[in-house]
Amino acid sequence: MSVLQRAWTGLGLGLMRLLALLPLPALRLLGAVLGGVLYRLVRSRRHVVLVNLGLCFPHWSQAQRERVARESFVYLAQSWLDRGWLWHAPQALVRSRLRFHGALGEFDGLEPTIVFCPHFYGLDAAAAAINMNIDREFTSIYTPQANPQVDAWIKAGRLRWGRVRLYQRTDGVKANVAGLRGGQVLYLLPDMDFGPDGSVFVPFFGVPAATVPSVARFARLGKAKVITVVPRMTQTGYDIEILPAWDCYPTGDLQVDTARGNQLLETLIDRMPAQYFWVHRRFKSRPPGQAPVY
Repeated sequence: MSVLQRAWTGLGLGLMRLLALLPLPALRLLGAVLGGVLYRLVRSRRHVVLVNLGLCFPHWSQAQRERVARESFVYLAQSWLDRGWLWHAPQALVRSRLRFHGALGEFDGLEPTIVFCPHFYGLDAAAAAINMNIDREFTSIYTPQANPQVDAWIKAGRLRWGRVRLYQRTDGVKANVAGLRGGQVLYLLPDMDFGPDGSVFVPFFGVPAATVPSVARFARLGKAKVITVVPRMTQTGYDIEILPAWDCYPTGDLQVDTARGNQLLETLIDRMPAQYFWVHRRFKSRPPGQAPVY
């Protein structure tokens, strides 16, 4: 990185710390303005979002898809600015903005546990709420950022609360499996397209999607149960809901087990479609013989 790049990055991260001082309504208003600007200016990502929505919701009108796309950009911007207070504000303030409810007893004891947390915009709020409220050791798989200053900032934010260890995808599975068998909780976000290698094609809203079968594999290898965490952005912060453990899982059939995760995710997205991470090219990998969609 050049000196100028480091300076600009440092300025941006300093601004995030200052934004933590703003009242939440003001921060959300700023995020709404920023999201609207991004929707208009970042044409490549707007195209990705609209293609994703067209594939997943073909029964929607074009106007409905455009409305949800605009809302999605707003939630994206607001959730990014919220990391200012999530990662820098005093604990009392952070706690006051996170409402944690549902099947909390699923974390009791030391039973090997996998948290299935799809890419809703509130995923870092969910992680903060869990780490602050659950006295367990947690591990997660982390993709390093290209900018080392941003990478260090994100890792520090995600390690701020509780007992957390981050592994890179290149570290392999042994450490995570050993942690599960030792009673740790593994936090997984397995709904991104990491390419066809190591993935299986299973339906996502009826469209074949390259999906990493990590939930089923870790559940089998770690003899772990799987629970779902659903974060929802609200006017006062975030609601983080814990759903009961999946029954009869895994079956041993990777295709079936991975498809089940996508089916569950579909029902969650239907509840709040604009809060899902549609800016990701979820269908960039295509089955043999099928044309690119972006």
